[in-house]
Amino acid sequence: MICLIPNIGSTSFKYRVLKMPEETVLANGRVERIGQPGGDCPDYPSAIRKCIADVVGPGKALKNLSEIEAVGFKAVHAGPLSGPCLVNDELLAAMDAFSFFAPAHNPPYIAAMKAFRDALPGVPLVAVFETIPYASLDEAATTYAVPYEWRTEFGIRRYGFHGASHRAASENVRKQFNKPNLRHISCHLGGSSSIAAFRDGVAIDTSFGTSPQSGLPQNNRVGEIDAFAVLFMMKKLGLGPDEMARILGSQSGLAGISGTSGDMRDLDEAAAAGSKRARLALDVYVRAIRHYLGAFMLELDGVDVISFSGGIGENSWETRSAVCRNLAAFEIEIDEAVNRTARTAQVISSRTSAVTVLIVPADEESVVARDTVSVVEWGAVKREGIGKLIEAAR
Repeated sequence: MICLIPNIGSTSFKYRVLKMPEETVLANGRVERIGQPGGDCPDYPSAIRKCIADVVGPGKALKNLSEIEAVGFKAVHAGPLSGPCLVNDELLAAMDAFSFFAPAHNPPYIAAMKAFRDALPGVPLVAVFETIPYASLDEAATTYAVPYEWRTEFGIRRYGFHGASHRAASENVRKQFNKPNLRHISCHLGGSSSIAAFRDGVAIDTSFGTSPQSGLPQNNRVGEIDAFAVLFMMKKLGLGPDEMARILGSQSGLAGISGTSGDMRDLDEAAAAGSKRARLALDVYVRAIRHYLGAFMLELDGVDVISFSGGIGENSWETRSAVCRNLAAFEIEIDEAVNRTARTAQVISSRTSAVTVLIVPADEESVVARDTVSVVEWGAVKREGIGKLIEAAR
């Protein structure tokens, strides 16, 4: 089965065409600055047409459009509706209902799903939600200390995100370390960051909460904050919920602390040049990662493997070094010489470290493609079964 996997951003998307189940990459690419000045395309429909034109035609990966048998999306948030699901009007409505919690993610995904549905009529579209691994979490791990009816009636609970990246890291680690009761902490660090704890491949906790604005400080999104601090500032500044949501979701995080950029490369450069606010942003970020690392080690009763994925996790040796600094008492030590030069899948812990620390390049597309194939094939099996029943009844 040939699957097209678009990874949607708020103003861009990258895509990969995979032949399944071999997971052979037939094509990949990206469309930047959608709807932005100087961009390639004015909107998602035109960007999708460009994507299709880049992979279909003479001399390209696919000879004709009919070779695309499914499209899989790394969808973010539909509240209690989770799992890999066929895209239909009900699913789109559920995503729209939770767009307030994921304003940078849900609207562009909804627009892209509708555009692909128009561009590829009859091709099954599958949404693989980022909340999938956390369905196994204990209720105590997902419940806030607010009126319980908020959870049951409005879906206010901890959901967790970055599911595809953490699942890929967990699968990779389990293949490398075939041992019972494997305790793994996965660190997905990038423009959006989170940490998840796994025991034998089953998630037991996540740093994310109800929305992707929670947990660790993000590039320009807030991370954790006392709810009463937010309420106080709403009263102080005379702000409504939508305006405060905009500030927390686009003017906060590492960019809010530094006053300039939330990009790790810019922050490293500014801190090296003497910027105290850039240094503070980096320190806040590392402190938050170490906070969750310690909490998850306690929940797991120790740790066997710590993995780093994502743009920062894979490329910033400074961040990896700072996160793992002075943890010898917990039998966690990295080889600083190896860490400084590592840029791909590689163990960076020292020979004397009881805990293995390694880089695991994010591979979200393969996870999404596997779930997409499962949904499409299961649907075909069900249709075939129903057809046999009807034929037997005749």
